[in-house]
Amino acid sequence: MSSKPGPLPAWVAAINAVSRFFGVAAAAMILVSVGVVCQMVFVRAVLGQSSIWQTEFVTFSLVAATFIGAPFILLTRGHVSVDVVPLMVSVSTRRVLHFVGCVLALGFCAFFLYAAVPWWYETWKSGQTTPSIWRARLWIPYLAVPVGLGLLCLQFLAEAYMVLSRRELPFGLAAEDRL
Repeated sequence: MSSKPGPLPAWVAAINAVSRFFGVAAAAMILVSVGVVCQMVFVRAVLGQSSIWQTEFVTFSLVAATFIGAPFILLTRGHVSVDVVPLMVSVSTRRVLHFVGCVLALGFCAFFLYAAVPWWYETWKSGQTTPSIWRARLWIPYLAVPVGLGLLCLQFLAEAYMVLSRRELPFGLAAEDRL
């Protein structure tokens, strides 16, 4: 629901497009993980062979899907939300609540991003691998954490801008949405 028609600012449109792309990538990772689990069950149960890479692959893929898919969830308001308080207040108060929520969430994500970048960089620089026979290079799956968090921070900024500039309504609620 947009209270002000017109094209999106280019930076917001770009962030939304990247969030959509990573949302599709996250969904694909989940689908591939399901296929790998089925293959692993077949290899172990039917062929009687051991699995080498499947468990690590699925674990890393699902964690990566969680982080890189989070901005898409924010963009589409797919997250679980409790909107009892926003439903009880005026639209202007909703804007304040929305802004405070965005600032708090952005602060948390920015702090987590600040901690995740050196963590990822250390695995890349040192060439760390998993201890299994597969020996996957850890910087590859770990990269999903700072990338996802960085994009999530940008998506929070875009969402806050859209509400503060009155291009979108806070929480997706219209003025007539009242208890």
